[in-house]
Amino acid sequence: MDNSRREFLAVSGVLTGLLVAGGPLALLAPSRAWSIELRTLSSSEGATLQSMTRTIAPHDRLDNAAYALVVKAIDESLQADQHLADVIQSGLGKLGSNFATSPEEVRVNMLKNIEATEFFQTVRAKTLATLYASPLAYAFFGYEGEAFSKGGYLGRGFNDLKWLPEVPLEDSGPVPN
Repeated sequence: MDNSRREFLAVSGVLTGLLVAGGPLALLAPSRAWSIELRTLSSSEGATLQSMTRTIAPHDRLDNAAYALVVKAIDESLQADQHLADVIQSGLGKLGSNFATSPEEVRVNMLKNIEATEFFQTVRAKTLATLYASPLAYAFFGYEGEAFSKGGYLGRGFNDLKWLPEVPLEDSGPVPN
């Protein structure tokens, strides 16, 4: 049996979805459908974590695919760290199986109640670190990435101050020598 089949058989859960047609992420992807394989978490646990990450960092029009990448990163971390796996499993148990389908107001209140726990802080940190470092989020927010490899910012719009009114030089105060 080859490794790819072993890896397929080791899948514990799957998150799937569709990208919004015409959205910035759909323009990058080869297909509108996406799928994330989970090795440690079940599909329902993955859905709960995905709802949790969306509640922690809410962006109404950001596709679930970006949040699924956070769940995948958490899932990968669980394989190497038994303590983290225990923390996540325990926290998911406390949130319950209805968390993912609960209204946002209920989810927010539930998360406020566990805000000081290791579980919440771990998921929050992973959400912020992974979500906002994702090319999917970059495309959504219009961030073009770091500029060093592209020659810096000066020639790429840094000095385009179209949003400021033009100020005549004589009214701008003393000019440094």
